[in-house]
Amino acid sequence: MIKRLHRRLLNFIRDPEIELTDRIFIAFTIFAEAALILVLIADIILGENVVEVATLLTTVILAPFVIIFAIKAGKLKIAAFIIAIIIVLVILPVSFFFGGGLNGGSVLWFSFCFLYVGLSLRGAFRNILLVLSTLIVIGEYYISYYHRELIVPHGNRMFYYDSAVSVLLNGFIIFTMVQYLIRLFIRENRTVREQAKEIEELNRSQNRFFSSMSHEIRTPINTIIGLNEMILREDVSEEVAEDAANIQSASKLLLALINDILDMSKLSSGQMELTMGMYHPGDMLSDIVGMFWHRAKQKDLEFKVNISPDIPETLEGDEMRIKQILINILNNAIKYTSEGTVSLSIGCDEAKAGKMNVIYTVSDTGMGIKKESIPYLFDAFKRVDEYNNRYIEGTGLGLSIVKQFVDLMGGRITVNSVYTKGSTFIVEIPQSVVGNKKIGRKEINKTDKLKNRKLYRSRFEAPEAKILVVDDNSSNLLVASKLLRSIKVKVDTASSGADALRMTLDDHYDVIFMDHLMPKMDGIECFKQIRAQIGGRCKTSKVVALTANSGSEMAALYEGEGFDGYLIKPVTGENLEAEVLRQLPRELVHITDDGSGIVDETISWMNPEKVRKNVIITSESVADIPDELIKKYDIAILPHIVTTPEGRFKDDIEIEANGLLRYMGENDARIETSAPDVPVIEEFFAKNLTRANNIVHLSISGGLANSGYYIANEAAGAFDNVTVIDSRHLSSGHGILTLMACELKDRGKTPAEIKSILEKETDKIHTSFVVDSMGFLARAGQISYGTAKVLTSLMARPVLTMKNGKLGVKKIYFGSSRHAWEKYIDSVLRDHAKYDKNRLFVTYVGLTRKDMEWIRAYIEKKVHFEKIYFQKASPVIAVNCGPGTFGLLVRDK
Repeated sequence: MIKRLHRRLLNFIRDPEIELTDRIFIAFTIFAEAALILVLIADIILGENVVEVATLLTTVILAPFVIIFAIKAGKLKIAAFIIAIIIVLVILPVSFFFGGGLNGGSVLWFSFCFLYVGLSLRGAFRNILLVLSTLIVIGEYYISYYHRELIVPHGNRMFYYDSAVSVLLNGFIIFTMVQYLIRLFIRENRTVREQAKEIEELNRSQNRFFSSMSHEIRTPINTIIGLNEMILREDVSEEVAEDAANIQSASKLLLALINDILDMSKLSSGQMELTMGMYHPGDMLSDIVGMFWHRAKQKDLEFKVNISPDIPETLEGDEMRIKQILINILNNAIKYTSEGTVSLSIGCDEAKAGKMNVIYTVSDTGMGIKKESIPYLFDAFKRVDEYNNRYIEGTGLGLSIVKQFVDLMGGRITVNSVYTKGSTFIVEIPQSVVGNKKIGRKEINKTDKLKNRKLYRSRFEAPEAKILVVDDNSSNLLVASKLLRSIKVKVDTASSGADALRMTLDDHYDVIFMDHLMPKMDGIECFKQIRAQIGGRCKTSKVVALTANSGSEMAALYEGEGFDGYLIKPVTGENLEAEVLRQLPRELVHITDDGSGIVDETISWMNPEKVRKNVIITSESVADIPDELIKKYDIAILPHIVTTPEGRFKDDIEIEANGLLRYMGENDARIETSAPDVPVIEEFFAKNLTRANNIVHLSISGGLANSGYYIANEAAGAFDNVTVIDSRHLSSGHGILTLMACELKDRGKTPAEIKSILEKETDKIHTSFVVDSMGFLARAGQISYGTAKVLTSLMARPVLTMKNGKLGVKKIYFGSSRHAWEKYIDSVLRDHAKYDKNRLFVTYVGLTRKDMEWIRAYIEKKVHFEKIYFQKASPVIAVNCGPGTFGLLVRDK
């Protein structure tokens, strides 16, 4: 039985499947048990106190049962805690008090105690025992100094024996434990290295598999797309042409899905690299439109593409990956939209040092995304809202790949969505600008509007040119031959490297298209032999590699081997012809097409005033900004709500201040004001994100009752592109900060920069009002009716001032209204030297024209401001202050 138990414990502490801390606990406890047995024997021989001997004997007997039970029940962490409690709270104190205190061996076991707690326990258990051990050590030393009578003393001889045994056993345990840990870590390290080698080999096998699969899958797709393109070029019936267009679109989407699967493997292994090159965004978008126009029409969706004419005609970047990003997002948009519109908008910001952010925006009117699902949107194989989307097919790969590609390019992707209303994805990708020419209103060739379909015409002809296509797949040879037929070149084909070498020995070819992966002799070896062929006639011919593998590593490979170019399968007729045109000598080429095309009904061009803005500023109706400035800076205003017994009204839209004051004068009914609720603000944000990529929203001070700041913050949670700022002011003080945000936006500042600057500027704005009517303050609940009556009888005119985001009474003037106004204006303008003199806001409630003229004249007598705006306060402000109220609102320089 003992042998079986020994073997079981030995297997346990060596088993790599068991958690490391559990194995350490068992090993350490076994060593400690052995040490306790030796201590027990020594104590009996030396005649130690009977209490200490009994305690050790009990522990030696119980500890194995605790360990065996813990292993069987799987409660090792609890067992470790129990044993540690016994050591700390029982064995050490008993050994100390009955074993001589500081003149015994127990002191030397303190280090063992801390080592056991540190190695055997984790988390809260370890922290609890560490604190207890520390307190017990401190307590024992305290008692040794102040209350030595509580300790059973040791003689000098016993002290030497006891301490010697303790030192030796402590050293033995620590030495054995350290050796065990070293061996354990060496074994674990060896296991990790072996696993790393296995994973590396698996990755190599996986890459070989995906490379082979890529080639095998792309070959039939190449045939489908190539032959189908030939049908689209021919003069066939509308029905056949429409079927062919659908086949083309479906084939390209299938190719995109295959690319996603292959690229996911590369991304997960860190082997994905970008392939940078020059491309024409107009041509890329035309191809994308061709893929999705039919799919949208099949679902009765309106598909719009809006392009800013400011985009450069030529950019440098990874066109294939950008196209993949847009295909995945558009595919999702059409998939999850059952009615309405899917739109793609393309714009750009200002070029700096030859680079610019190209901004792609995809919007839909589909089901939208729940706020709680947005953080998981870019997880691989994760489909959000699985129940509602259970009838919609998908792999869950697309958006994960999109996010990783965008990150790889140094870009940014953000999502704005209101559940059940639709979603907007905004992708910003930095690109290098090539040349100064803009895309303008250049027409894009329409490939999808079949009723106006025109027969294909190639851009050039080269009847004197000879081309050789080398591929081991007969379908690929057939496709290439047919696609090249329209440019009237002479085309020969070879089905192997050996056949190609025989043909290059006899004939000269201007261009050779060489498949990379072929049996017996691959394309690279064949290319080398052509270049070195004795008597060969194609040593200087242009050779272009054909490959099913994309990526910068393949481009580097072909460039390093000396190829003149490479094309990725499946090869389209347009790409094939473009490569022939690039490689052929100019004297063999005859241009036949002027490049004009037909405008696709899907594509429109943005007027300058309709170009999607990068940032817009939004504010609230309580900001009290003049209409002329709202129009100048294109500020979107979110109305607050005024509630009367007759209903709820939008501030300054469905109700205005003068009418509300008259109503309050005729009725004693309580009027309440509030910010709009979350769904209303979400809709407000969503609407404004259709005309801008980012929103900076300024909200009334969060320190005020019924502030909209916290509600706006909650609503912003549904959007990645909404920044909410607490203005810490109200009325035109809030408005001044809003105007500053507009000026910063016009200077090209980002939302984060605008927020950072404004948060430092809030203390420079001065917001205050002198109030004429105490009754309105009482009706608003700001003071009691009794206080209002007393103040009215004293002709008191309080001044309300914003400080630290809260509104309070700064001072009170007594006397007539004009007297209080003079005192108030004098007080505000006393420090005019530090104010910005460009603008002063006089925001008022219920003033007559004569009153306003008097206020203007009195201000101008004191200080000259470039512009003084008299702004009628919003109904929300009027409700709380009443007629005769006005404030001077200004900011420091």
